[in-house]
Amino acid sequence: MPFHLTAYGLTVEAFLTGARSANDLAQADAASLFPDAPYPREALAGLWLFLDDLDRSHAISQELSTPESSFWHGIMHRREPDPSNAAYWFRRVGRHPAFPALRDAAAGLGYPAGAQWDPFAWIDYWERARRKPGSEEHRIAQAVQRVEWEILFDYCARPGK
Repeated sequence: MPFHLTAYGLTVEAFLTGARSANDLAQADAASLFPDAPYPREALAGLWLFLDDLDRSHAISQELSTPESSFWHGIMHRREPDPSNAAYWFRRVGRHPAFPALRDAAAGLGYPAGAQWDPFAWIDYWERARRKPGSEEHRIAQAVQRVEWEILFDYCARPGK
């Protein structure tokens, strides 16, 4: 399913388009931003990552103990970069329901995803790619990282899921 900014309400859309800032988000709470979402606090952790505030995302993920919060936590540590800590959090995720969609999307972007999504192979790929800015591998890694964010955010934030 393609990612649609409008699927999460006008307020969230404003953060995703840059019409509202991190200062505005600091005044908001998960329940009001994501009233019908299956994982509102986890979605807020993802929104902070979208705004590149790793500390605020980390604080939320650290408080929670769901596979989704561990997933966000792993992404955050991969972005730091702290690959061993990212792997720790992905071990806590287990086999997530978002993995099949992520595998398919990543493969479509040129990532060698294999038969099923492997978050540990992805951490290794990202580590290699980030050391080669401007390379094809880096371009693919950035595209996969974006689609990973979109898929997990949608999983956590889409009302009625």
